[in-house]
Amino acid sequence: MAEEEAKVMAVEEPKVMAVEEPKGLDYIPEVILKKRKNRDELAFIRKKQLELGNFGKKKKKVADIKRPEDFVLEFRAKEVDLIRMKQRVKRPKSSPAPINSNLVFIIRIQGKNDMHPKTKKVLNSMQLRSTFTGVFAKATDGLFQKLLKVQPYVTYGYPSDKSVKDLIFKKGYTIIEGNPVPLTDNNIIEQALGEHGIFCIEDLVNEISRVGVHFREVMRFLGPLKLNKPEAGVLRGKKQVFSDGGDTGNREDKINDLIIKMN
Repeated sequence: MAEEEAKVMAVEEPKVMAVEEPKGLDYIPEVILKKRKNRDELAFIRKKQLELGNFGKKKKKVADIKRPEDFVLEFRAKEVDLIRMKQRVKRPKSSPAPINSNLVFIIRIQGKNDMHPKTKKVLNSMQLRSTFTGVFAKATDGLFQKLLKVQPYVTYGYPSDKSVKDLIFKKGYTIIEGNPVPLTDNNIIEQALGEHGIFCIEDLVNEISRVGVHFREVMRFLGPLKLNKPEAGVLRGKKQVFSDGGDTGNREDKINDLIIKMN
């Protein structure tokens, strides 16, 4: 009996829980943390790909899916672009370069996501909505002020009569009912510009070359010229001005060399 009572008392005794000492945080190597981040990013991209695929939309490449840090970099680039544009405009004016011609040919050679909306607005006002498009313009102080604002994205100069003729004959077109129509029929030119004494493509070229009285009407009739992408090495992607070894800014009569390579 004594043994049984001893066993019952042993069972009924409350158990005293040992108090565990608080443990410190486990050390995780940096390599493992980076792997986890890459794994999470890949999972996010894969999820987006599946979502796009489920709704039958065009599949995007992995490089086309923007990460949060891409938006931050893009925003900062736009802000820097705006600051530099203001600095260029406020910069003390040096002696202006002599204007060798009343006609200027402008080519947009750069610019995509790093442009501020104000920069894009100036380019759009000159019909330079995409890279490797070119337009003719009359040389005025207002034009050069605009070009100064968008200098990192354009190059320009004074085209020769031969360059004007080659560009219009090869790349010239107009817009009819929302569709681009090449200038292969003089009847199209006569119907649109006949009241101004312009009846054929030769008259059109002449009016542009000498910046005639009806130059503005001709520019409204013409669409922005779609140039060819130059071969590797012709444009080096530098936003410095042409006189300092870059691609942008005023090339003066050297613009004709670039026209030959892009026409």
